[in-house]
Amino acid sequence: MPLLVWIILFTAVGGIASAAFAGLFLLVPEAAGRRLLPHFVSYATGALLGAALLALLPEAMEGVGPDGAHAIGAAMLVGLGVFFVIEKLVLWWHTHANGHGHEAHGHGGHGHDHDHGGHDHGRAAASGVLVIIGDSVHNALDGVLIAAAFLTSFPLGLVTTFAVAAHEIPHRVGDFAILVHSGMSRGRALVMNMATGLTSIIGGVAAYFGLQRAIGALPYALALAAAGFLYIAVAGLIPGLHRRADPRTSLAQVILMGLGVWTIAWAESLAHQ
Repeated sequence: MPLLVWIILFTAVGGIASAAFAGLFLLVPEAAGRRLLPHFVSYATGALLGAALLALLPEAMEGVGPDGAHAIGAAMLVGLGVFFVIEKLVLWWHTHANGHGHEAHGHGGHGHDHDHGGHDHGRAAASGVLVIIGDSVHNALDGVLIAAAFLTSFPLGLVTTFAVAAHEIPHRVGDFAILVHSGMSRGRALVMNMATGLTSIIGGVAAYFGLQRAIGALPYALALAAAGFLYIAVAGLIPGLHRRADPRTSLAQVILMGLGVWTIAWAESLAHQ
């Protein structure tokens, strides 16, 4: 099967199928879902760290050789900066949407009694739109990362797809809750959550053609991918895990993170046999 077809299939798995799997939480009682989700996050954190440090980064270093180690480090710094800026923009959009009406309320605010119910509904609806836009951009980047991995080797593509799907599932569950809160029905929220996954295919196809024309940039694309996975794990997921510090929960988090790392290490060992 042509490589492009594999990239399309697996970017669909990373983007659309992860959203569909997240939809299975609709079938789980709400209390059970709340208990299970943090365990998914712990496992996904380990999988992302393992994929970044045991799969993507070693492949990038191998691609450039010892003389290119400095350039790979620079590419990772750029990647961390890019993901930091992207997160800042998303946070700014959320703050702007949630605070815009409040600012208008305070501006010249003598005698202007606004409809707080309509205001809150507008904020919730704006949050839903921002989630759809943010997910579309995020999934397009995931598609680029998956394509870059497949262009390096088929096993690396599989490992990267798994890591993407692992962190996308809990992420999509949270986004589903925001979309329902914004006023969508549960069915429509599920469909929209899956539809944003289409952009992962677009990102993957664009990266396939772009990186094939500049194959020398492939190790640096892998370094950017590693930086992205590290940023998501360290800045996005781990702070949430620290919110619960009791010994039992902490032990479960360590075990599940270790299991996530082990899964990637095991997959990598199979790939190099």
